[in-house]
Parts: sequence; structure tokens; C-alpha cells
Amino acid sequence: MKFDRSACIEPMYSEIPFLDRFQAAKDDGFEYVEFWGWTDKDLDAVKAAAEKAGIGISGFNGDADYSLIDPTHKEKYLEFLKKSVAAAQKVGAKSVTIHSNALGDGGIVVNHYNDLSDTVKLCSMYDMLLACAKIAEESGIAMNLEPLNITTDHVGNCLAHTQMAAEMTRLIGSPMLKVLYDVYHMQLNEGSLCDTIKAYADQFGHIHVADVPGRHEPGTGEINYTKVFECLAEAGYTGWIGFELFPKTTTAEAVKAIMTY
Repeated sequence: MKFDRSACIEPMYSEIPFLDRFQAAKDDGFEYVEFWGWTDKDLDAVKAAAEKAGIGISGFNGDADYSLIDPTHKEKYLEFLKKSVAAAQKVGAKSVTIHSNALGDGGIVVNHYNDLSDTVKLCSMYDMLLACAKIAEESGIAMNLEPLNITTDHVGNCLAHTQMAAEMTRLIGSPMLKVLYDVYHMQLNEGSLCDTIKAYADQFGHIHVADVPGRHEPGTGEINYTKVFECLAEAGYTGWIGFELFPKTTTAEAVKAIMTY
């Protein structure tokens, strides 16, 4: 099965100006693009660049300086999320990505919340996710909850495992709230990629791809992506495959590798 491919145009195509990356991704055969933040973007220019290139926008990050696991952040978190949803509607994006903890520059976890118990963190996250699902359903903008690796890039992040994320979205039961399964992050945290896919693929709304180690294109590391994609197809996944990776040499070489899958 061939999945729709989405290029993350923050780490990819960094050789050229941001607005030129939409056309470059389209020319290389991607059906969609995605990016990280939206507050630093000219949304009118983003929309125009995507429309001119004839490429979709699969999504971007919908949270910023606030955390799902901090109960004192609820009002501020949801207020910002609504602004992200409005931005997605403006540019025609399909989804926004949400996280347990606020992330700073370089994806550094801003607050590890060592002062909060696991009970408070989980209850706060579940409570806020209920509200997130309602916003998603009312707006038509899907939301994808992303666990992150805590070994290399996001030390201190609360949501680190697929099971925790998928069981929460399964309990909430909204078709508009799913899990972003990042193969790179989850190989670092838990492994057992194919078993995890078989168990939780019904809760996946988006997939992120990069190899381990290095976070480069498939084929540069230890992950058997041919098998991973086969497992996703067998499990009935029909969403996007987002290539959120740092090219090992150039974007052109990374694209050559990507398009072999």
C-alpha cells in the first residue's frame, strides 16, 4: 500500500527559503507538507504558497508554552489551542499536534514537573484531552497526541509510551483525537515497533518517520522501514506518513531514499 507522504519542511529543504519549500516538496512527489510552529509564520503567505504549489498541509504543532499535565494551565492551554485551530483553518491544514509538556527551543522540555504526582499529571492530561476532543469535533481540525523520546531529544517529557497515549484516546473515543506515532521516538523509548502497531494502529492519526540513530532518512540506521510500512498497511492504517527528519547529507539525497518506500 502506498501512503500519502508529508514532508516536514522545517528540517527538510532547509537549503532554500521557507516559502519555496512547498513547491520543492510537490516537485519531489510529496502530497502534503507539515511544519512545527505557526506563530512565526505569515499565514497568508503559507496558504498562498501551498495553493500555488497544489500541495496539502497535513498539520503543525498546536501547543506552545503550556502543558497538558499542569492543571493550572488548562485555561491558557485551551485558549492557545483554539488559536492554533483557527490558524489551521486559515491555511487549510488538516490537523494540529499536541504534547504532554511545553517544549522550548530545540524541543527541550521546559518543565519536568517533578513536583507533581503521576496521578495529578495523568488526571490533568485526561481532563484537558476531553476538552481538546470537543474543540476538534466542533472545528473539524483533527488533533494528534504525540509521545516523545526521553532518552535523546526530550528528556523529562511525561508522555513517553504509545500505550499510555493510545489508551487515553481510546477511552475518550473521539474520531478527531488520535495518536501521532513517531517511529523514531518510539524505537528509542520502547522498541517492539510491529507489535505496538498491531495493538494500537486503530488509534493512530499520523505517523512520523526518521531512522535511529541520527534522526535521518530511512535506510541510514537500524529500523526496518519496509517491515514497518507493511505492518501499518496490514493493521489498516490509511493516514499520512510524515517524514520528520534531518537529511544526513542533502534533502535531495534524503528524498531519493524516501521515495524508494
